[in-house]
Amino acid sequence: MEIERDIVKKLLEWKHSETRKPMLIQGARQVGKTWVMKKFGETHYSYMVYFNFESNMDLAKDFTRTKDPNRILDILRLYTEIPIVPEDTLIIFDEIQECPDALNSLKYFCEEKPAYHIMCAGSLLGVAIHSHKGFPVGKVDFLNMYPISFNEYLRAAAPKIWKYIEEMSNEDAIPAVVEGRMWEIYRKYQVCGGMPKAVVASLEDAGIERIRTEQRDILTSYYFDFSKHAPESEFPKIAAVWKSLPSQLAKENRKFIYKVVKPGARAREYEDALTWLQEAGLTYKIFCISRPGLPISAYDELNAFKIYLLDVGLLRELAEVPPTVFTSENSDFVEFKGALTENAVLQNILPVLHAMPRYWVSNGTAEVDFIIQNEMEIIPVEVKSAQNTSSKSLSVYIGKYNPATTVVVSAKSLSVKGNEDGSKIINLPLPMIGWLPKFL
Repeated sequence: MEIERDIVKKLLEWKHSETRKPMLIQGARQVGKTWVMKKFGETHYSYMVYFNFESNMDLAKDFTRTKDPNRILDILRLYTEIPIVPEDTLIIFDEIQECPDALNSLKYFCEEKPAYHIMCAGSLLGVAIHSHKGFPVGKVDFLNMYPISFNEYLRAAAPKIWKYIEEMSNEDAIPAVVEGRMWEIYRKYQVCGGMPKAVVASLEDAGIERIRTEQRDILTSYYFDFSKHAPESEFPKIAAVWKSLPSQLAKENRKFIYKVVKPGARAREYEDALTWLQEAGLTYKIFCISRPGLPISAYDELNAFKIYLLDVGLLRELAEVPPTVFTSENSDFVEFKGALTENAVLQNILPVLHAMPRYWVSNGTAEVDFIIQNEMEIIPVEVKSAQNTSSKSLSVYIGKYNPATTVVVSAKSLSVKGNEDGSKIINLPLPMIGWLPKFL
């Protein structure tokens, strides 16, 4: 089953840009980078050539011998019978982090051969960029690729429902038939998350065990990456941080605490491990802000942050929690159900934001789940896993900062309420968080 990915629109913009540079697609292993590059090449170019530096060590050696793009193109033509033509051929370099010389060569293609369209990706590209001293700064375009969003999942599962939501105005009430079907599909999405193999298993109704098997296989491959690619001294720390994440998020305030990783642990011991996971695209680091100002990054409290996983389905499986957590009324699940809900909101809002969200705490007594920056506006976003949307923390924030827009994401129906002072409160159903820009 093929799933239409929103990233294709951005790739088309890149293809037709007059200032196009070689493209680097960043994202965790198994989010679909290789598939989307190949599909884009097959669909939007006359020719597509694919080179993988992990499986072709000879090619990697050839890049050590020259930096001249003309000679490199001659070498590439020896590996394929497919024409490599300016403008008409998409050249794909996969697992490019395995060949630093290939990464460095992008500079010369940008400067000397801009008519050749080059697209690159790698499972640990973020880690490689951080450690690669000869990285071609300013000579490449970047694009982040995320797991499949609920918007994309809904488009594949129920195109008519997706189209209705996509085309509705922010004044429209959602018909009961649309809302009911949307929630039914969202509950399935919460179980499978957005990793393509798990999504395909879900859409094909292959069963819960097939979905969980795919998720376990992905988690196992990540663990092997820790041992294979991370510095030997950091492997135990990375593994310990990774395994601690469900416990970190199960706490009421969800703030990352090093002592949860290991009794007596200190920041300086585990900072590199946290950074490795973040650069590998496996986690998101959300800082606490002292107050909501512009730019939002200027108010980060660097010693206070939360760590979320890239995918809600993987978080649930890493925690070894059954899929029934999403429908259970068991009070033992309350805190972790809230963590899963926040993780799902974060992963679905990231593709439509320009800046990483933050969160806000006031004297340890009030906390707003996410603070986002939309152009010149700072917007609080409160997340609720049920229909009860009352929040003392949000009331404290509104009383203190009087935001023009407040967003509450919950199990309630869509509504937009205007206040006498000109501010508004948007009550957004959880499945619709990816459409937030429409209502802003």
